Amino acid sequence: MKRRMTLALLSLFIIFAATAQEEEFADAPEPPDLPDPVVSGQPIEPEITIIRKEKETIQEYRLNGRLYMVKITPVVGKPYYLMDRNGDGTMEYRIMEDYERERVPQWVLFSW
Repeated sequence: MKRRMTLALLSLFIIFAATAQEEEFADAPEPPDLPDPVVSGQPIEPEITIIRKEKETIQEYRLNGRLYMVKITPVVGKPYYLMDRNGDGTMEYRIMEDYERERVPQWVLFSW
């Protein structure tokens, strides 16, 4: 008897939950259309110039025509970076291990 009562209550609960869910989602409005993507005309990715020399490969990274990082990969040894960290035009030396250890996001939020 107890088993039948539990089964009846469980089935009643499942039926009630199913009908409540159908009523809840029946009147949902259609989702709006997605807006068109914003096109600003400016490239978001940096312009990379690769210079191959006999003993090294140099990659120059520019954004809006301004050089901000140079990656030098020698034939023998680890690659290293010259970076303009504060925008004054002076390049600072960074070895690959230091660069991988300290990865700080460097996004341009505003420029004028």
